[in-house]
Amino acid sequence: MNRIARIAAGVAGAAALLAAPVPAFASAPAAAAAATVTTCGWSGLQAGLSTKVCADVTGNSVVLYGQIGLAGPPSPGTPWPPAPQELLTRLTANVAGGNSLGAVSGRAVFQVSTVRVDGITATVPCGSTVHASFSVESFYRGPAPVTVDVPVVC
Repeated sequence: MNRIARIAAGVAGAAALLAAPVPAFASAPAAAAAATVTTCGWSGLQAGLSTKVCADVTGNSVVLYGQIGLAGPPSPGTPWPPAPQELLTRLTANVAGGNSLGAVSGRAVFQVSTVRVDGITATVPCGSTVHASFSVESFYRGPAPVTVDVPVVC
C-alpha cells in the first residue's frame, strides 16, 4: 500500500472511531473513562533519518516524545548495518497561546532500530491545544524540526 493510501485508511479509521457513540455505564469506574490517545505529526527528514514528534494524552495529562527511524531502504552498495550516528536532539512544547511546557536537549545514538526520545510530561487545562516540536541534528546536518498540535479534550 502506498503512503497516500495508508494515510487515507488511517484518516477513515480515525473518523469512524470519533463518530462511534461511547456507551455510558453507571457501574464503570471513573478511571476507566480516561483512555490514552496517541497523536503523531508528519514524518520529516533530519540528519538523513526519518523523525516525528508524538503525544500521548490521557485526560489532561500529556506525554511528549520524538522518534528517530530509518528514512528508507539503503541504497545499493551501502554497507549494512550502517555506522552508528551520534545525534543532538531537542524537544520543546507549549500550550498554544500560553505557557511553555519545557524544552529538553540531549544526545542519542542511532544505528538501525527506531529510537524514542522522551522528555516532557505535563498537566494542561482541558480544551487546550499543545504544540510540540522535535529536531535532530548531526555533525554534518542541521535540524529541520517536525511539529504536532494536539487538542486536550477531557
